[in-house]
Amino acid sequence: MAASIASPPATTLRRAAVRATLAPSVHNTQPWRMHLAEGRLDLFADLSRQLLVLDPTSRQLLISCGCALMNARVAIAGADGGVRVQRFPDPLRNDLVACLTAADEPADPELAALDPVIELRQTNRREFAQEEVPEAILATLEATAEAEAASLIPVRNPEHRIVVATLGQRADAIENRNPAYRAELRAWTTDDPGRRDGVPSLAVPHVDGTAEDDVPIRDFDTRGTGKLPARTRSSLNQTMVLLCTDGDSPADWLRAGEALERVLLEITRHGLSASLLTQVTEVPATRAELRRELELTGHPHVLLRIGRAPTTPASRRRRLVDVLTEES
Repeated sequence: MAASIASPPATTLRRAAVRATLAPSVHNTQPWRMHLAEGRLDLFADLSRQLLVLDPTSRQLLISCGCALMNARVAIAGADGGVRVQRFPDPLRNDLVACLTAADEPADPELAALDPVIELRQTNRREFAQEEVPEAILATLEATAEAEAASLIPVRNPEHRIVVATLGQRADAIENRNPAYRAELRAWTTDDPGRRDGVPSLAVPHVDGTAEDDVPIRDFDTRGTGKLPARTRSSLNQTMVLLCTDGDSPADWLRAGEALERVLLEITRHGLSASLLTQVTEVPATRAELRRELELTGHPHVLLRIGRAPTTPASRRRRLVDVLTEES
């Protein structure tokens, strides 16, 4: 028994790596690499996939890596394993974001319960039903974020909803005025069915001016090939929540990603969908104003729209051989 604790089966860690690759990431860049050896799984940030225009500080990159880390933790728990996570274990390797090894403790049942929905979770850019998420579910989601050292703040106040919508529109306009941003967006949007990264046209709305969005969904339809319905109606009356952390360091961004993916999996487990509306937190000026106007004590990282929506096509994933190295 002691041997299995010290050295978890390679199949368990390999499965964790596979399920980590199903995590959401900014523009589906999948900015991670993994290494499996001697009973440990190392997760690295792939800095070659950083969005230098959208994400010059690597905030979104590390949030994406945090999502992958959460999937790995959930997968290990789902295999009835305990896990020890060391975040940024080597001060000389800023790209080594986490190391996972076995822990002499029972699996977390709440994480294990999320394992079956990893493959079902999808970012959804379709029109949501015009109804609020029940308070009982929101309370569960808030507790879920808190379990990961983050906070999930529902935007309930009508004035705050207007602030969120206004700042979201401002941030979206600021980004789209930048030719370099538009070029970067084009580079990570694809209608190539063989491409394994980037945002596919099958998963984005066709943009023709009829979206009727209060809080803008990012315009990925750069080639006019978006296959989802044009009208998305991202309304300020729908359920919106802000994911925040107390600090604003790279370690906080990684933990924000872990909390984000755990919340997204919990949303999926309840039969709901989510859209990530991150423009407002990507632009420093609107992020600071959002924090000030909503009187947030924490630092906002992601704005989520939650509700019921038709299913959406899945984004493709890179081949495992391209993201995982293994030592026998």
